[in-house]
Amino acid sequence: MNDLGKVLVLAGVLMTVAGVILWSGLGKGWLGRLPGDINYVKGGFSLHFPVTTCLLLSALLTIVLWVFRK
Repeated sequence: MNDLGKVLVLAGVLMTVAGVILWSGLGKGWLGRLPGDINYVKGGFSLHFPVTTCLLLSALLTIVLWVFRK
């Protein structure tokens, strides 16, 4: 059970750091506007699905978790 607690604390710290970075406006210019992100606007309907941004964040999170597991 101690391992689960460590993982939850680490996840909370990582989310807090990411939130502070995004709140500061650091990722405002490029985050969600990478090539491959889907943005569709027609009339009163808009759809935004950041495919490339999700893949990039997933890869970074995988690397960070892999480093902490070692």
